[in-house]
Amino acid sequence: MPLLEACNVTKMFGELTALNQVSLTVGEHEVHGLIGPNGSGKSTLLKCIAGAESPTAGTIFFAGHDITEKPPEERARVGINIKFQITSVIPSLSVYDNVLLSLQAQSPLTSLIWSRTRQALHFRIMETLEHFRLAERMDECAGVLSHGEQELVEIAMALAPEPKLLLLDEPTAGMNLEERRITAELLRPIKDRCSVVIVEHDLDFIRDICDVLTVLDQGNVLDGGTVEEIQASKRVQEVYLARV
Repeated sequence: MPLLEACNVTKMFGELTALNQVSLTVGEHEVHGLIGPNGSGKSTLLKCIAGAESPTAGTIFFAGHDITEKPPEERARVGINIKFQITSVIPSLSVYDNVLLSLQAQSPLTSLIWSRTRQALHFRIMETLEHFRLAERMDECAGVLSHGEQELVEIAMALAPEPKLLLLDEPTAGMNLEERRITAELLRPIKDRCSVVIVEHDLDFIRDICDVLTVLDQGNVLDGGTVEEIQASKRVQEVYLARV
């Protein structure tokens, strides 16, 4: 049974069809890439999976359960976390406290009132910061970090609660080549911990880390398969690669 299954998902914005009966499956410990030209519906599909948008039609299953109508907070509780395209770290908080805050969001209110969570969560926070090479900057305000480092902080915030499925919307947007290389290096091992669905425009980056790709074009699924199969697809070469 797939971890995630989207079945014939359609999303309308007035007269605009952003997604037209889109289907995809994501397996356990799989990195699944969503690629396609601008306006093809990639981010909209990610938001429908996360609950930030509601499909006009279609069904979304997670771990065998229908979550189509579930609000974002319920999806987070069952193991879906998302990093949106726009960075949302709190600049005035330390790197450490940004990650702590993401974990405290899932803690019972009583434990927060009595300040019991910081010590209990310390090991998990440090483990996450060390993975993303941020431990030495844990006490610095997130606002002084480079754009690429802030992106890593936000990925760390999404990963720290140990989701079953991590959704990443253009995590390398605005990064230079070296920052993209480092980010790819840090993301590869994540599939040992959870499945990942990632929206990206950088084809070199996505080829390096993805097991499976789904190609969207004007709200429709153009093709899907392994990286090798997509690279060999004439439909993709004609419709997508020619535009990049």
